[in-house]
Amino acid sequence: MDLGTANTIIIMNGKIVVDEPSVVAMDRNTKKMIAVGSKAKMMHEKTHENIITCRPLKDGVIADFNACEQMMRGLIRMVNMHHHFFPQSLRMVIGVPSGSTEVELRAVRDSAEHAGGKDVYLLFEPMAAAIGIGLDVEAPEGNMVVDIGGGSTEIAVISLGGIVANSSIRIAGDEFTMDIQDYMSRQHNVKVSERMAERIKVNVGSALTELDNPPEDYVVHGPNRITALPMEIAVSYQEIAHCIDKSIAKIETAVLSALESTPPELYADIVKNGIWLTGGGALLRGLDKRLSDKIKMPFRIADDPLHSVAKGTGIALKNVNNFSFLMR
Repeated sequence: MDLGTANTIIIMNGKIVVDEPSVVAMDRNTKKMIAVGSKAKMMHEKTHENIITCRPLKDGVIADFNACEQMMRGLIRMVNMHHHFFPQSLRMVIGVPSGSTEVELRAVRDSAEHAGGKDVYLLFEPMAAAIGIGLDVEAPEGNMVVDIGGGSTEIAVISLGGIVANSSIRIAGDEFTMDIQDYMSRQHNVKVSERMAERIKVNVGSALTELDNPPEDYVVHGPNRITALPMEIAVSYQEIAHCIDKSIAKIETAVLSALESTPPELYADIVKNGIWLTGGGALLRGLDKRLSDKIKMPFRIADDPLHSVAKGTGIALKNVNNFSFLMR
């Protein structure tokens, strides 16, 4: 299970069975769950006073314990409905940020146990991503993975089944979305919702101001911040590249600081093997090129960056007894 800030993905027997947004809709009075996943995402920012929608995870960490537990239950129930399996005890491997504190790890474990997990193993996300990409994590050579998710960016150098150097920063997809919201309101005087900013990011998000095959401008509709009259604005990828530039620069700095604390032998391996980009943030246009130009090393995007952590947890679940780095 990849418990993410933006999406939660569940893998069973090597197949992805659930891939849903990490959103829960609840009744404000009874705190009962009304919807979970994409149904709840449709309600997000469109509710009345009796329904609240919330994202239980913030910056890769559980922010609302009760909502997270209900979300996990709802998603596990979805698997039951579609695949009719009723084990009395679930064995789970869950990906967690590598910068998690003991308290944060305990919160994930407790939520999983309350949602029906009997054997719960935790696995650091960069390690899971490396396994999911197909790297040999137990070999005596250095591999570097940069996992840009929704709430946090995980950077880790992996060798001999352990993390040698890592850096985890709370800047990722959500931060880009906030930058876009802020930019639209400052530059164009138009109010855009979180979901609209997300759509702008997907359609015209870019890390470079010069792209070889640029996307078409995206048309945004919204109310004027001052007069509340409707506005229509075409947003180009260059504008978005300027507005998320600072956040990407912070990711560059974090990658450099992880490389600084890497032993020279492993550093040589990384220069030879290149650095792997995974997570939803890896899909940002031109990001690999920008990072390669800045850090002077080849950056490669994983084949299926959105699912590499989930695939890694699936492989780890099959080899629970062989992988020493799984945490009980």
